[in-house]
Amino acid sequence: MQHIPDDAWDAWTPELLFQRFRYQSSPWYVVGGWALDLWQGYQTRDHEDLEFCILSEDIDLFRSQLPELDFFEVHNGMFAYLAPEMRPRPETYQLWGADTTNACWRIDMMIEHGTPEIWTYKRDPSFRLPRSTVVRETPSGIPYLAPALVLLFKAKHIRPKDAADFHAALPKLHVQEKADLQCWLEAMYPEHEWITQL
Repeated sequence: MQHIPDDAWDAWTPELLFQRFRYQSSPWYVVGGWALDLWQGYQTRDHEDLEFCILSEDIDLFRSQLPELDFFEVHNGMFAYLAPEMRPRPETYQLWGADTTNACWRIDMMIEHGTPEIWTYKRDPSFRLPRSTVVRETPSGIPYLAPALVLLFKAKHIRPKDAADFHAALPKLHVQEKADLQCWLEAMYPEHEWITQL
């Protein structure tokens, strides 16, 4: 399998992904910066990748719907080709989809270990919420992770784009969303700079 550079992204849009999965009944949802833009209702910045999440039990199902892509396990910065008949290792939370014909990456598929009813936070499996409250939909039906949870994920590293996403989202967050995010940050990152801004 040919090696594709880590930065050789030509990502699909959420709309294109939705066309692939629109008749899929198993849970999936867009995460990361694109999720915030779906919530905002317009694109606020460029996105190099397209991140979305599925349940671990549905990996084969979703891979089968993306036959034009080859998949690679991503773990601790290392890439390993995942043959169609192979399952990812238990410690793998991320699969990149490669369009090897065009030598570029198209999607970043995250693996969640919740259930169809319960959403589980990747970094702390004890943090669980009803899936019906954490996954929203655009008017056209594209599912995405609720903004306060997207920002919780972004809070760990605060790259420039994460800080920009936080400041773009802050004025639009509802009072309860701000309170929830503040509570989560105080529990997980007590000294976080966003806490005072909330």
